[in-house]
Amino acid sequence: MSFCALVLVAMAAGLAVGEGSACASETTAGRLDQQTLFHSGEGSYFCFRIPALAVTGKGTVIAFAEARRTNCADWDQIDLVIKRSDDGGKTWSPLRVLLHEGTRSINQPTPVLDRETGILWLVFCKDNQQVFVTQSGDDGVNWSFPREITNQVKDAAWKYIAAGPGHGIQLKNGRLLVAAWGDASPGPAGWPPTWGEIEFSFTMFSDDHGATWQQGRPMYENLTEEGMVTEMADGRVYMVLRSLHDKKRRAYAWSNDGGYSWSRIRFDDALPDPPAEASIIRISATGPGSKDRFLFANPASAVDRSHLMVRMSKDDCQTWTVSRVLYEGSSAYSDLALTNDNTILCLFETDDYSSLRLARFDIAWVAAGNLNR
Repeated sequence: MSFCALVLVAMAAGLAVGEGSACASETTAGRLDQQTLFHSGEGSYFCFRIPALAVTGKGTVIAFAEARRTNCADWDQIDLVIKRSDDGGKTWSPLRVLLHEGTRSINQPTPVLDRETGILWLVFCKDNQQVFVTQSGDDGVNWSFPREITNQVKDAAWKYIAAGPGHGIQLKNGRLLVAAWGDASPGPAGWPPTWGEIEFSFTMFSDDHGATWQQGRPMYENLTEEGMVTEMADGRVYMVLRSLHDKKRRAYAWSNDGGYSWSRIRFDDALPDPPAEASIIRISATGPGSKDRFLFANPASAVDRSHLMVRMSKDDCQTWTVSRVLYEGSSAYSDLALTNDNTILCLFETDDYSSLRLARFDIAWVAAGNLNR
């Protein structure tokens, strides 16, 4: 049996493969390859969590993650780290610490590209209390000194706030739009956090290319968090949401005003969720008569965080008619991205948070999946 076949068997069994190992499979059913991008112990970090991806205008791919120093808890001492790729995600730079501040938790990396200016913005939080932005104009090589925007996007009464995580988007009208969530439960805030009973979703957005930021209308219903947004060809915005209180299925909402206000939150019975964060991207139509396609990734289990699945919709996220398991074993948070040559990337947590794996595949690989009937 070839090395590549052995790797695929190990992956199907939910076993980890070594750092930097990559396996490519190319058939009439499309192309898929995977590699470990971050792993426990790298850079002396205990674990890496909360993946995010960005593709710059020049095609550079940047992978973001939380690097947790002493344990894998959300309230650990956390740095934000990056790796860069100049060849569409095939090879990567060494680990680089982007943000570090003593014993604080620097968390929730949420990149968003301004296509008009070429600036890549990163929205992030400190101890889930403050919100900051930093920017890069040279494909993630250099970054500006972080600028605080907490007063622009957080109500003083909220106990906690979090950007994303995962990528934000730029709408057709130029707005930079980032999903976010907060906690408005009574009582004082503290660290480590004590999440309450009033967690909710909302958005942060900028209409002046990142100079100032605003807060969208919070959705104080049905208790959701960790959303991600995408835009339809007609300008409507769709947000997928992590639902709480044992719903075990994905939540969603629609906006007709650029992500400021939202419809009532609904639940999609066709999208089981353990729950966990999930990711979504739009692949724009390229020819006459073709339609936009949307890809959605999450651990498709109502039991545990496993069976990371990629689903495809051809009707503006109304139904998800094609699905394919990307990773059968332990898998949790993810982020999807599209390179300039239309290669699809998915960076995801796996193997009980011991690594972040990067999958590279094409739309043919997804389309060859099972039809949901």
